[in-house]
Amino acid sequence: MDFSLFVVQLLNGLQLGILLFLLASGLTLTFGIMDFVNLAHGSFYMVGAFICATLTFATGSFIWGVLLAIPLVAVVGLATEWIVIRNLYPRDHLDHVLATFGLILVFDTLVQIVWGPAGIVVPLPAWLDGQVTLPGDIVFPTFRLMIICAGLLIAGGLYYLVNHTRLGMLIRAGASNRTMVGALGIDIKTLFSGVFALGAVLAGIAGMLISPITEASIGMGNEIIITAFVVIIIGGIGSMKGAFAAALLIGLIDTMGRSFLDDIFKIVMSSEAAETAAPAISAMLIYILMAVILAVRPQGLFPPKVR
Repeated sequence: MDFSLFVVQLLNGLQLGILLFLLASGLTLTFGIMDFVNLAHGSFYMVGAFICATLTFATGSFIWGVLLAIPLVAVVGLATEWIVIRNLYPRDHLDHVLATFGLILVFDTLVQIVWGPAGIVVPLPAWLDGQVTLPGDIVFPTFRLMIICAGLLIAGGLYYLVNHTRLGMLIRAGASNRTMVGALGIDIKTLFSGVFALGAVLAGIAGMLISPITEASIGMGNEIIITAFVVIIIGGIGSMKGAFAAALLIGLIDTMGRSFLDDIFKIVMSSEAAETAAPAISAMLIYILMAVILAVRPQGLFPPKVR
């Protein structure tokens, strides 16, 4: 096995894991604290990509596009929570699923009306649109390395927010016992609105970071949201640490499986059979992992502490 290729795919898996963490961290906040199943969470991923694309062309800078898009995605998240989501909290999970599935269709239609049916390719500045040489003569795209660094910084910021601030204390308390938090005089509606907006921003940032690689397209969040749910189930619903660990694990398993599983299969079977079986098995790896985790540890790898 080529060592440089192995390291490159390892970094690609880390990048995928970082993006999954950004998406899943907001989802685990809303699911863990509000007990709200939001299938439309991936729509903020899409909206963030399109808003960033528009602002990138308007300002001529991808960095400014991201910075200006973040508060706008927060506003979209708050408006969605105020208009639709707030009325669904008392209802059961089936109503959550049906209503947020309808929101997916609404967001997809609105994006098509505003931006049209075609995708938008987001340009990168010259200093990001290149490659860097890492130790060992390993060549890796600059922008993908920036995604890893930015994601790790955001993860560190979330860790500080959740563990060392008053808002984080309320978030952790709400995840453990939201009834008691309300009884202590905390404005649950405001807390829920803030948490929902934070989740929308995290999903939007993930969409902004991936859009220069894949392009901003309608429905881009509908597939990845399934993987995000797998992440929070494996990591533990309501656990930021679990979301981080599970996202990196899934990113690495998915990327390394697609890259090297056929080589492993060729050891025990013919090349033709290995090339046929490997793509199918690699696509199922994360779901097999989820099934194993549910069987052995149903609460997830790092469940939040609950009294």
